[in-house]
Amino acid sequence: MTPSPPATSPSTTSKPASAPPHLAIVLFSLAMGGFAIGTTEFASMSLLPFFAADLHIDEPTAGHAISAYALGVVLGAPLIAVLGAKFARRTQLLALMAVFALGNALTALAPGFGSMVAARFLSGLPHGAYFGIAALVAASLVPQHRRSQAVGQVMLGLTVATIIGVPLANLIGQMVGWRASFGLVSLLALLTVLLCALFAPRDQAGRSDPLRELGALRSRRVWTTLAISAIGFGGMFAVYTYLATTLIEVTKVSTEVIPFFLAIFGIGATLGNLFVPRFADRALMPTAGGILIFAAVALAVFPLVAGNPWLLAIDIFAIGASVALGAILQTRLMDVAGDAQALAAALNHSAFNTANALGPFLGGLAIRQGLGWTSTGPVGAGLAVLGFLIWIFAYRDTGPAPVEHASSDAARGEAAPVKQAPPLAPRERSRSEDPVA
Repeated sequence: MTPSPPATSPSTTSKPASAPPHLAIVLFSLAMGGFAIGTTEFASMSLLPFFAADLHIDEPTAGHAISAYALGVVLGAPLIAVLGAKFARRTQLLALMAVFALGNALTALAPGFGSMVAARFLSGLPHGAYFGIAALVAASLVPQHRRSQAVGQVMLGLTVATIIGVPLANLIGQMVGWRASFGLVSLLALLTVLLCALFAPRDQAGRSDPLRELGALRSRRVWTTLAISAIGFGGMFAVYTYLATTLIEVTKVSTEVIPFFLAIFGIGATLGNLFVPRFADRALMPTAGGILIFAAVALAVFPLVAGNPWLLAIDIFAIGASVALGAILQTRLMDVAGDAQALAAALNHSAFNTANALGPFLGGLAIRQGLGWTSTGPVGAGLAVLGFLIWIFAYRDTGPAPVEHASSDAARGEAAPVKQAPPLAPRERSRSEDPVA
């Protein structure tokens, strides 16, 4: 993020009053948006039977509302990143969360299924762009060696939502009604708007332009990173989508125990986002490759432990921990996107939702072929291995030191003073002496 001189000067002699709020407050504000997004994304699946009955449609038709949200994410992330290139990141965060709040409010008030589908599509549009911009803001506030940790802490909002937000929304949906659950998400989004308005660092507009952002699409390294996310992440979704049915049909647990296993997954994802990025800050791409292998093993073991609830809980925890790959790939995109930071960061969430479609589709095919509910494990392991093969190509393409901004920006030095510095340029890294770091 390019700071405005009077507000966040990188000089080590700046007054504490001129510095941004404490880093933890900023990251919490950004993570609150992730909490709201994660709550509506995952809770809408558990609320499907309720709004299907209320709107007098069958459940397969009601599933179109879930697809509409995912389509909004895939289309909205790159579109908003390009169109918003000339706006300050703080302004984009406020606008995106305001639209997100509006979309969920319209969902709660939808008079029929058609209007609900339109509202879900609107709700999905800001999803990827918000996470992309929030990740760039977080990374710009810390030294180079802490970027992955900062991005992972923003993503904590999404993973904590699977532990707290989703069960709470489901409980409200059962006790009050599904509309109240989407109303709660709208309130969370408005709270994020308030927090970002108070604490998000102010920055200058005009850092980039649409043509420069579109330049990311010419980078082979950007595409290989997105491919790792779109395919490697699909394995986790292949298992998670059918986990509840597997628990009932194979593990033979009661429906009351299912939330416990879902919470185990969320705890694994949360702890993964807390600790794994620490290794990524030392060795980014090797850590990404290690997670893919780790996920492949955990997914391959899934059929072997599905009959034992205790072993299955451990395996689900491990599968959840692999979610940390998202924060690592987000940081990787910052290294390879050059000046097209916003578009590349947003595209990561388009790739993530592509995985959300690919994994369940392939897992469903295996189940329909009569291979059993646990066949999602080998399918997921295969996707993780395929993601690892793409990782091998990407790693060889970049060499052992994938971080490129440091050397390239230093080499330019003062040769091109009129060009805006990317978010991780050396003058941003000088904030390691700033109180915000």
